[in-house]
Amino acid sequence: MEIRTNTSQLANFLQVCIDKKSHINGKLLHAHILRTGLFADIFLSNRLIELYHKCGRLRTARRVFDKMPHRNLFSWNAMLSAHCKTGDIEEAHKLFVKMPERNDVSWNTLISALVRGGLEQKALNIYYDMNQEGFLPTNFTLASVFSACGALFDLQYGRVSHGFANKIGLDKNIYVGNALLGMYAKCGHVEDAIKAFEDLPEVNEVSFTAIMGVLGDIDRVEEAFDMFRSMCRIGIQIDAISLSSILGVCARNGFNDLGSSVNGQQLHGLTIRLGLEKDLHLSNSLLDMYAKCGDMNSAEMIFDNLLEVSVVSWNVMIGGYGQRYQIKKAIEFMQKMQRFGFEPDEVTYINMLTACLKSGDTETAHEVFNKMASPSLSSWNALLSGYSQIGKHKEALWLFINMQFCNVKGDKTTFAIICSSCASLGLLKGGRQVHAASLKNLFDDDIYVASGLIGMYSKCSKIEVAKCIFDRIKDQDDIVCWNSMIAGLSINNLDLESFVLFKNMLENNMLPTQFSYATVLSSCAKLSSISQGRQMHAQALKDEIINDVVVGSALIDMYSKCGYVDEARLFFEKMPVRNTITWNEMIHGYAQNGHGSEGVALFEEMINQSGEKPDAVTFIAVLTACSHSGLVDYGIMIFNSMQIKHGVEPISDHYACLIDSLGRAGRFSEIEDILDTMPYSNDPILWEVLLSSCRVHLNASLAKRAADELFRMNPCNSAPYVLLANMYSFMGKWDDARNIRELMIEKQLVKGPGHSWFEHKDGS
Repeated sequence: MEIRTNTSQLANFLQVCIDKKSHINGKLLHAHILRTGLFADIFLSNRLIELYHKCGRLRTARRVFDKMPHRNLFSWNAMLSAHCKTGDIEEAHKLFVKMPERNDVSWNTLISALVRGGLEQKALNIYYDMNQEGFLPTNFTLASVFSACGALFDLQYGRVSHGFANKIGLDKNIYVGNALLGMYAKCGHVEDAIKAFEDLPEVNEVSFTAIMGVLGDIDRVEEAFDMFRSMCRIGIQIDAISLSSILGVCARNGFNDLGSSVNGQQLHGLTIRLGLEKDLHLSNSLLDMYAKCGDMNSAEMIFDNLLEVSVVSWNVMIGGYGQRYQIKKAIEFMQKMQRFGFEPDEVTYINMLTACLKSGDTETAHEVFNKMASPSLSSWNALLSGYSQIGKHKEALWLFINMQFCNVKGDKTTFAIICSSCASLGLLKGGRQVHAASLKNLFDDDIYVASGLIGMYSKCSKIEVAKCIFDRIKDQDDIVCWNSMIAGLSINNLDLESFVLFKNMLENNMLPTQFSYATVLSSCAKLSSISQGRQMHAQALKDEIINDVVVGSALIDMYSKCGYVDEARLFFEKMPVRNTITWNEMIHGYAQNGHGSEGVALFEEMINQSGEKPDAVTFIAVLTACSHSGLVDYGIMIFNSMQIKHGVEPISDHYACLIDSLGRAGRFSEIEDILDTMPYSNDPILWEVLLSSCRVHLNASLAKRAADELFRMNPCNSAPYVLLANMYSFMGKWDDARNIRELMIEKQLVKGPGHSWFEHKDGS
């Protein structure tokens, strides 16, 4: 009886030590237990394990466990939990294997620890064994399993586990439901994630935070804000995490949306009202929101008032200035960061690289890259991506080659980027080598790598190879490769096949993107197929993408190229949003359909009323309109205003339009003045335009000059020979005509046959 009382008292004393994490007093009790021979008491020994674990003495806890003469299930679970909570996963697993018996706690403890430790596949294997041995998972087990499936993008196993959760009635549990929502979101199945949220019998701040992030990721911004408003309305506590999540939605929407900036300011006000402005993570989210909305003044104000600054805070500011092409400010902040004792991390360097490359400053980008002691793969990829995005594809290729010399093994992102650069350069040999390397590294099944390969082979006129790659893709549920294949067919003038593939995509329940529509509408335009174009118009209405400015611009181009310029204008007037491209398409539509005056009038409306800034393409369109309408002097005036008034440097296409306009009017002396001063004398199109005008007006001397220039640039081109010979024949200069034809025979030049295209009334 005395021993029992002593044991009970010791257990109580140990519990006090555990609660207060009193290591010294616990050691004294441990010594007393050993001295009085009570160590054999399993209950007391278990308490000692718990004490040492809570006091951060894992080795001592393990020594107690190893020396115990007798152990029960609680002893094993206590030691297992100690290893798991201190992150010693390997030892925890070894201990788990040795356990003479296990219960739900044993399985759940190990599975949760494996997921936390990033060993998701191992966690799923243990979960499978758990099911095989007949143990039912708890809500915590299933939450860990769904988290593992999300991290591994293992949708199939996630769905199986979802079914099992339904079967045992845990699908409505808040922890399981939130984890299920997260799993579907990470696997890219947004509608399933939304359904998981809607099926929850009760929701908490975790549920709302997760669903807001999901909706923000797919640009359903207003719905994300509606969720936040609902959260406020039903009285769920707004904390720093939920505010950070909705601020992230504002940040992702960026400075192209005024509404995001306004919503962000309101959320900033709410942050202050709730007294959360001192939370560092939330402050960084506010910084990020303002930076991505382009409001760097507000971002600087928050940064200057931060009670605590982290490397993340500096990185956000550097990235924000880089996004705004303010490279000097980005460099200034990086220098300040180092002066204040903060070491730049990988994100800092990547933000600086991106900032330099966006500004076109490749020299500074290289300096930043070379300062990195050991650039990570992400840094290599950032530089590769930057070069590719600004059109410096040769530099991207050299960088990729340098990666090989530095023994840096590329990943899927690397191969996707370099495929794109090979495609842009039309570099078939290099593209094949990249393809071989992707096969060797087992990356060819990745949708982005496959998409890049399809694009590369398509642009190198190897469309059959592109088709083979597309047909072999295992996961054809992703729109990326479909878009690449549709574009590839269109590039190779297989526009009917492009249209058919688009219809196949719809039959496979794929939702087309704006790029899908823009590509297939371009194919319809090239086919001059108004019936197919109208089908696409109807489909865009059905898919509720008709108001997208890219799709709308493509529709205007399609109607114009099919000769239905009035329908193009009708649609143009109904568009809720227009950009410079939209105006360009409509002006050009008028020009190519012989309605030059309307095109000029629209140009005037654009520069005087719309607020849109004309670019180089705008001037090509309006100069073409002037040429087709005989508005020569007005065209000259517009040409002269390009650089002075609008800051657009004339290129060879603008000179070609001006020469065409003057040539149609027979004003050849002015053309000769332009020819003597223009910087593009080696552009064959200019001389072809001039030769065509000379033929119409029978200007033999200038025609001879144009033809000589074309002979010099390309002796194998038959067009100037044919045009010059026909003009001589028409003028009765038979000897000159005969000389030209003999020259063609001598050079073995053959005139290509003419052809025309029309659409039959049945649509074929």
